[in-house]
Amino acid sequence: MKNKFLSLLSAALVLVLALSLCNGMAPVAAEEEKTEIVFWHSMGGVNGEAIDYLVNKYNEENDKNIHVTTEFQGSYDDAINKLKSASIGNMAADLVQVYDIGTRFMIDSGWVIPMQDLIDRYDYDVTQIEPNIAAYYTVDDKLYSMPFNSSTPILYYNQDMLDKAGIKEAPKSFAEIAEMAEDLMDKGGAGEPISLSIYGWFFEQFLCKQGLPYVDNGNGREDKATKVVFDENEGALNILKAWKDLHDQGYAPVVGRVDAGLADFVAGKSAFTIGSTASLKEILENVDNRFQVGTAYLPSVTDETDGGVSIGGASLWALNNEDEAKEEAVWDFITFMISPASQAYWNAQTGYFPITVKAHDEDTFKENIEQFPQFMTAIDQLHDSSPESQGALISVFPEARQIIEGEIENMLNKDLDPEEVVKTMAEKINKAIDEYNMINE
Repeated sequence: MKNKFLSLLSAALVLVLALSLCNGMAPVAAEEEKTEIVFWHSMGGVNGEAIDYLVNKYNEENDKNIHVTTEFQGSYDDAINKLKSASIGNMAADLVQVYDIGTRFMIDSGWVIPMQDLIDRYDYDVTQIEPNIAAYYTVDDKLYSMPFNSSTPILYYNQDMLDKAGIKEAPKSFAEIAEMAEDLMDKGGAGEPISLSIYGWFFEQFLCKQGLPYVDNGNGREDKATKVVFDENEGALNILKAWKDLHDQGYAPVVGRVDAGLADFVAGKSAFTIGSTASLKEILENVDNRFQVGTAYLPSVTDETDGGVSIGGASLWALNNEDEAKEEAVWDFITFMISPASQAYWNAQTGYFPITVKAHDEDTFKENIEQFPQFMTAIDQLHDSSPESQGALISVFPEARQIIEGEIENMLNKDLDPEEVVKTMAEKINKAIDEYNMINE
């Protein structure tokens, strides 16, 4: 009786299936499982909102059943420190945004899938990426991470002050700033000619402008750096002498570290400041048309300059979680984030460079440049620099920047001799490099 019942039930199911097919109804299948990837980033404020917009757009529009979850990690240092507590195959993230000075550390870590591997696997045309940006993240002809938020430092100036002082052009060097200083204060109404933040990144850029390396072994690109060379090639001494001269004449007071100098500029106190191109939109919003903001190339510390500028910012690193489906999803998401449309939007919202060449053809980019022509200064400066100005790679860069900033601050506040300060910088950074290399042999 039981067997007869099962036979009848089976027959009924077959009949229902047949009727469904005849009526054009497909059998119900289980929903395809989504591929989930986690993206760590360090963008807050307006930049974070732009990240969220792009990620939400990708999640809504991609047809590969991929979902990206973003997790804000705080500072770049916080993100790397969190990575250090993880392990291969269980990194808690699949894609992570790491700042430029973390490049050598990430290469040495063994945590990553080199971006070049994905580029080769999916036959991506790398010429779509700005060559002077890609150069920074390329070592031994291999692109290790995908550039994303890239910037260079530029000179910001108060055009109204320059007009009142009768100054026709922005300065190209520290010496020219000094020549303009008295007129800017006497006629232009400047409380200080330049509010110059003490920033290790600026020190690195002033070396690039001289065409000089920071460390040995091809600036840390041919092999791991073993020592600094800025004390041997006089690059650091040129920087410190020029900086101290401006300070001692009362033209560049100590205003603080990193971005501290922007405040005096926005307040209309200083005629000049130096800052990232990514600060432009915020500066324009804070100035709020109280005066005309001009932009120019980063000034050099000497009258003769053989180099250009190197990019700052961060790039995207694919982490090796030994999951092929996630690798494919990460690559698909990356290609969306660096697409011309995404990069044009990113540039307009944040001020970072569009890293993809064809982003310049997008209406979003063209409209933003038409409204804010100051954005072109950094792009032109980047194009006028050569890939050879890509900057140094050392694993202890975060510590090195702290040393540089501390010693410059001491020199200015305590009236120390630049030669001795350079010597102290070199000794401290070399010690950090030695300790790192010893541990990671």
